[in-house]
Amino acid sequence: MKAHLISLLLFSSILLSACCNADKNVVVKTGIDVLKERKFDILQGKRVGLCTNPTGVDRNMKSTIDILFEAENVNLVALYGPEHGVRGNAYAGDEVATETDARTGLKMYSLYGASHKPSAEMMADIDVMVYDIQDIGCRSFTYISTMGKLMEACAEYDKELIVLDRPNPLGGKKIEGCLVEDSCFSFVSQFEIPYIYGQTPGELALYLNATSDKPCKLNVVPMEGWTRDMKWEDTGLEWVVASPHIPHGSTAPFYPMTGLFGEFYYFNIGVGYTLPFEIIGTPWINADTLAMALNARQVPGLAFRPIYFKPYYSVFKGELTQGVQIHIMDYDKAPLSDVGFIIVEELMKLYPEHDFFNEANPGRFNMFDKVCGSKYIRRTFGQRYKWEDIKEYWYKDVEAYREASKPYYLYR
Repeated sequence: MKAHLISLLLFSSILLSACCNADKNVVVKTGIDVLKERKFDILQGKRVGLCTNPTGVDRNMKSTIDILFEAENVNLVALYGPEHGVRGNAYAGDEVATETDARTGLKMYSLYGASHKPSAEMMADIDVMVYDIQDIGCRSFTYISTMGKLMEACAEYDKELIVLDRPNPLGGKKIEGCLVEDSCFSFVSQFEIPYIYGQTPGELALYLNATSDKPCKLNVVPMEGWTRDMKWEDTGLEWVVASPHIPHGSTAPFYPMTGLFGEFYYFNIGVGYTLPFEIIGTPWINADTLAMALNARQVPGLAFRPIYFKPYYSVFKGELTQGVQIHIMDYDKAPLSDVGFIIVEELMKLYPEHDFFNEANPGRFNMFDKVCGSKYIRRTFGQRYKWEDIKEYWYKDVEAYREASKPYYLYR
């Protein structure tokens, strides 16, 4: 009996180990890995421009710049830099300079300066533009806007655009937020898509191209092994800092939670501390009281824990700050973009003397509206600070967009 029990335990251990190893062996090949295996077939005989940044790497962490520059059958002639630059040496919001790349000697054109769209001069010496940037799945993150400007330029100057696809770290199922309205289009809301759009860069490019009045010659190199239900940690890929305050793949889901209201610098959202976008706090909040109020809301898939911290820079630098840390307990159930509105609602119940839109910088109202994609959201929510007043409006376009975008899905 004892021997039988030992054998059973050993067998169970082997099964468990096999399951764990199977999870670890999940391999997602991004577009650059696939293109490399294809020996760069679609680039041969063409002058190639590359729009990328430090996130453009293969599974071995080698830069797409170096891969294409060293490939014998690829003629890489120019680089193009989005926000933060080709080499990631520009801070958030800072203009990116047009200069020569020290490593390759290639011209690096700025797409985040006087213009976001390549000029005729910038496009003159290339036949094909390659786009390889890791995005975070939220409309206000500017890399997809850069991709859209490349599509416009390629259509205008009769060039081909190749998108090397990468995972959406928010997965391919979550869609949240209303479509951008006419008065709110900007570089942080450039397309008529939801705030969280549930597509990879390649899928989004296919959708945008199909619905454009002036489509470009578009070729998407799909990933292998990615599925719509994958979280970043499921991909087996290493994360490269997408911007200074998105240091990990696990940070990405928090960006749409607190980033919206972070536009006002009314409370600290972890920017300037070690948990960007994962916390909110001010010197006048009682951490325990706010945590209890938020947990009483029973927001699906989320928990709120009291936290005390001193920001190293940014809002309330050096001041003892209290608030909550947001914990994702069940990602599939958790709403993301709802959270900021719910937090502000509870703050206004607890601290009505700190009226949000009265104390917030009114100079930021326009940016908030652009990020939301609608002026209605701020104007209506600001009347009573009730999430229920805008929830239906915030979600009114979701199912229609899901159906409209499905024909352009590349992954199950």
